[in-house]
Parts: sequence; C-alpha cells; structure tokens
Amino acid sequence: MAVVDYGVGNLRSIRRGLERSGAQVHITHNPNDLRKSDAIVLPGVGAFAPAVKNLVPVTDVLKEALEYGKPILGVCLGLQLLFTRSNEGGSIRGLDFISGEIIKLPENVKIPQMGWNTIDIVQSHPLLEGVKDNSYFYFVHSYYPHPSDPEVIVATTEYGVNFPSMVAKQNLFATQFHPEKSSKTGLIILKNFVRIVKR
Repeated sequence: MAVVDYGVGNLRSIRRGLERSGAQVHITHNPNDLRKSDAIVLPGVGAFAPAVKNLVPVTDVLKEALEYGKPILGVCLGLQLLFTRSNEGGSIRGLDFISGEIIKLPENVKIPQMGWNTIDIVQSHPLLEGVKDNSYFYFVHSYYPHPSDPEVIVATTEYGVNFPSMVAKQNLFATQFHPEKSSKTGLIILKNFVRIVKR
C-alpha cells in the first residue's frame, strides 16, 4: 500500500495507523511505486492550491488507479483534492474524481474546526463496519465537501452546517476527519480499508 508523499501533512501517523491495521506501507512520490501498489492513500493537511501543484507529477497515475479500480483513500485535505474544485484562495481545480466543490465553513463557528466531533451514518458501507452511529472522530479543517451527487455521502457531521464527513464512490473512499488520530474507532476504519484492499 502506497502513501503519497507530496510535501503536506504528517505522514508518519497515517503510516503507523495503517501498519497497525495490517498493511505493508510505503511512503513515496515515485509514480512507478504508486503503479505497483495495491492501494493508494492520499493524506494531507494544509492549503488546497499548493497541494494540487505538488500532485502534478503523480496526477496521471492517480487517474489510472481510479480507472483500473485500485482502492484510493483520501484523508482530510486528501478528501478535498478528489473533488472538482475548491473555493479556498479563489476557484482552484482539483482532481475531479468526485463531482462537487469544497466550501469554507460558516463564519458563525470557530475556524478551523479542531477537535473531536461525531458522525451521523447516512448509509451502510464496508468502511464503517463495526463503527457505531454518532462515534467521535478527530477533525482539523476549515473547508468541507459539497458533492453534486448526494449518493456519495456515507456520513455527515454538524459544525455550523451539516456537511459530508465521509464519502465513497466505487473504488474511492474518503474522510474529512483523521482516522489515524481518532483512537480505536479510527483504527477500525483503517482496518476496514485494509480488508477491502485485500479482497
């Protein structure tokens, strides 16, 4: 399993979480390494525009993975990059793997949202097997996804607005929260992802 190193975020914690979940993990920015992997994890914290720029060398590989049905997991900024565009710093085009946009959280709440919050499961999904409704997860973000197709929404969270905190579409899986920082419940999600990859 390959974790994409594109210069943003703490890669060690996601690597540790995946390894604890039974995966063999390789942190890389090499396109050939990504092609050879059985799954790709797109982590990240930080700003959308530089992240998109840093992803340019591996964008084609990510598109190939999407087309070939290779499991892809986006975490936090990694989720946001999967969408068509972001309103952060103007209108910045993303990978467009999921149709929709990334919107700033409302001004009536403290931004960024930083800390624990619950998810409301809106549809069953293999990634949530063993996770109870209203479970707590750890969030750090100022923007949230607004998908064009509500069918991709797996779970939502309330923070000034009810936003999708977990989305899935075919071989794409993504969380706005950080499962690797969300204690035992977060590890369940990572273990479920590893299980999906090994099927």
